[in-house]
Amino acid sequence: MDIRFVPYDQVDQHKWDRCIDQAENGLIYAYSVYLNTMSKHWDALVYGDYEVVMPLTGNRKYGIHYLYQPPFTACLGLFGNNLTAGLLESFFDAVPPAFRYWDICLNHGNLFSLKGYKLYDRMNYVLPLQAIYSNLYPQYRDNLKRNIKRSEQCGNRVTTAVTIPDAISLAKEQQPYSAISPDDLSRFERLCEIFRSKGHCKVYGVNNEAGQLVSACIFLFSHHRAYYLMPATDPNGKTSGASHALIDAFIRDHAGQYLLLDFEGSDISSLAFFYSSFGAMEERYPAIRLNRLPLWMRWIKK
Repeated sequence: MDIRFVPYDQVDQHKWDRCIDQAENGLIYAYSVYLNTMSKHWDALVYGDYEVVMPLTGNRKYGIHYLYQPPFTACLGLFGNNLTAGLLESFFDAVPPAFRYWDICLNHGNLFSLKGYKLYDRMNYVLPLQAIYSNLYPQYRDNLKRNIKRSEQCGNRVTTAVTIPDAISLAKEQQPYSAISPDDLSRFERLCEIFRSKGHCKVYGVNNEAGQLVSACIFLFSHHRAYYLMPATDPNGKTSGASHALIDAFIRDHAGQYLLLDFEGSDISSLAFFYSSFGAMEERYPAIRLNRLPLWMRWIKK
């Protein structure tokens, strides 16, 4: 098959983005601007005239090249139309052998059983917003409705007058974002500003009665999806139902639109329960770990 490795500086990014635009499984993470900003380095596998593509987000450590998942990048993998298990396997076969270790997530359009590679499932949650709000709200669990009411009774107020730096500043103080490197956070802020300039970014926040920001989230938009990114809530916001009210406000504002709210996970049972409380549905996607490291290094990645 005409699958070729294309180094980063030879990728035709216009054709690449056109493929992502038109792919039936296209996602925001695969656009060149996203990869350019969030990945330390990426090359590409390309089929035909950019009919099907796969980014290879790579890095090097101890002289070993490996494939990794960039921060704030839930899914990558194979993008295009009429994808098959055989095509995905052919792309895997075309990955240069220099990449001795893989730890990457694919996307919901790559759910196949392969003969030569072992994939494992991960879980996302998505909520279609086409229905009007009065039809969406009854799908909420009762506990969720009580938390939304509690937020209102505590004097919390949802606002969209929150800046990207404000949202990131709140996140820096909370787990797990406090462990993310300053460089990665800076890259993410730059990425959000790029999408904001194109009208594809919104920030929601919740202020308490004293006017302090206690919860915030950044939403990016592409492919009729709204991506729920970097949600952060401080301890006071957690006890007052602030994050529940924030998501509810976003759903109310966007109900009736051809839009899918993408919660970006999760495999964590408590988060899965939280997202499903809004009526969100499971959306599985595969991932792969492949260890071809020298024997003396394999124990590091067990």
